[in-house]
Amino acid sequence: MSKIQTRIIIALFAFIIALASMVFVKQPAQPLPAELIAVVRPKAVTLKEFSLTNQHNQTFTLEQLRNRQSLIFFGYTSCPDICPTTLSTLNILFKLLEKKKASGNLQVVFISVDPERDNIEKLNAYMNYFNEDFIAATGNKDEIDKVAKQFNAAYFIENDNAGENYLISHASSIFLVNQETKIIASFSPPHNPDILAEQYLKIREFFNFK
Repeated sequence: MSKIQTRIIIALFAFIIALASMVFVKQPAQPLPAELIAVVRPKAVTLKEFSLTNQHNQTFTLEQLRNRQSLIFFGYTSCPDICPTTLSTLNILFKLLEKKKASGNLQVVFISVDPERDNIEKLNAYMNYFNEDFIAATGNKDEIDKVAKQFNAAYFIENDNAGENYLISHASSIFLVNQETKIIASFSPPHNPDILAEQYLKIREFFNFK
């Protein structure tokens, strides 16, 4: 084989490699909108199994988060300010999204970090006050901790010498879990329902939620 033939073969081989790269190498992902940079997580966190009980005394596990979007908030029913304010905001948000026909596959989940006081009956009454379609869930401390740690949603009792009147410091962010049970975004306070609706709609479009 002559040198010219060898060079032609090498050139053809290089061309084939380059062409294959253009065909099979995945193109860069669509850039995240600037207004979502502080909301969407750089890397989604896949949730692990847990077992809680909802306000209807039904088991609430990872399975109940599959194939839908979930806005998740941690708190407790005796909370004097943050929890009722946030749940009221979430109720307004849900109604805004309903008007835009963007709430069909969305659920709101309130996870109580106060199993000593928040029994099933109390959680049921609390959810009915804000929105009867919202889900409230709790469990024993080990199971609550198992969930909270996955969200980095820290909480602790402030004045544990106050008997039944203790307060609990807890995370006040709202977390968004997608249909693949991954934490993809978090919304920090203060929460404005109009801004939350706008951000959620942009996330919905960006990730092509079904």
